[in-house]
Amino acid sequence: MNTDSDVYDGLRLRADFDSPWKEILEAYFPQAMDFFFPETYALIDWERPYEFLDKEFQQITREAEQGKRYADQLVKVWQTQGEELWLLIHVEIQAQKEDNFSKRMFTYNFRIFDRFDRPAISLAIFCDSNREWRPNNYSYNYPNTRLNFEFGSVKLLDYENDFQELENSDNPFATVVMAHLKTQQTRSSPEQRKIWKFSLIRRLYDLGLGEQDIRNLYRFIDWVMILPKALENQFWEEFKQFEQERTMRYVTTGERIGYERGKQEGERRLILRLLQRRVGELSPELQECIQSLSLNQLETLGEALLDFTAMEDLLNWLQTNQSA
Repeated sequence: MNTDSDVYDGLRLRADFDSPWKEILEAYFPQAMDFFFPETYALIDWERPYEFLDKEFQQITREAEQGKRYADQLVKVWQTQGEELWLLIHVEIQAQKEDNFSKRMFTYNFRIFDRFDRPAISLAIFCDSNREWRPNNYSYNYPNTRLNFEFGSVKLLDYENDFQELENSDNPFATVVMAHLKTQQTRSSPEQRKIWKFSLIRRLYDLGLGEQDIRNLYRFIDWVMILPKALENQFWEEFKQFEQERTMRYVTTGERIGYERGKQEGERRLILRLLQRRVGELSPELQECIQSLSLNQLETLGEALLDFTAMEDLLNWLQTNQSA
């Protein structure tokens, strides 16, 4: 049986591959800027269209050090004075500090300027649980040469003391932050997580949001607030009853099943990639074997593989757990 710790670590691993942050940032980019970085938001002419520069971002990261990049976004906007401006936004979700983070932020910013001759505003959103880790600059100082690169940053933990303000806000990212905080706070209490998950989703309806907004935010909450299977089934039954009482069938059973399948496929792809890093290239037979695992088995494997050092570890795990 999966523990809540298993479930949470499964989330951490999944986030490395396909973060829900990327989806929610793209859906509500202006609201994200207004919520997290109001000074930069005020510079932008929101009457003009903004553009996500995926190809350009791939160019600046292709040769960079491979680290955990969960929801990096490079966005072209227009200033109120009419000048083009690029924004480099990084969401840092990993659970521990990264010593080279500030250097990486500088490297990306410099690459943008070097390759595209564009200045960029660099911004970071920290989702980790380390209250002391707050990087905001990269610098060095030598005789005749010095550098001090600063970037904007926010720490989601800092919103804990403003939870009532979050509840009173209709900005989608108030919901995002509440879901994140309650996920962290309920790591060892799946029953409490279930209660908060239901409360946050019910709040979307109480705010009078439209159907698409409810679906978008439901997907984010559902992804980050992962529950053990039994509690997840209870939650889904209670949620269906709630929608029936409200006569608002926004999230259908079919949509739910399809989304679960999507999460399971993402989990499989991530597990395969992590295993190849840990134990080496996998044979087609081993890949097929892992493809056949259930979501619960994948989550358990995602936890176990952190201790794998050789192919034998994987084979032993499959022999013990494949039929479980």
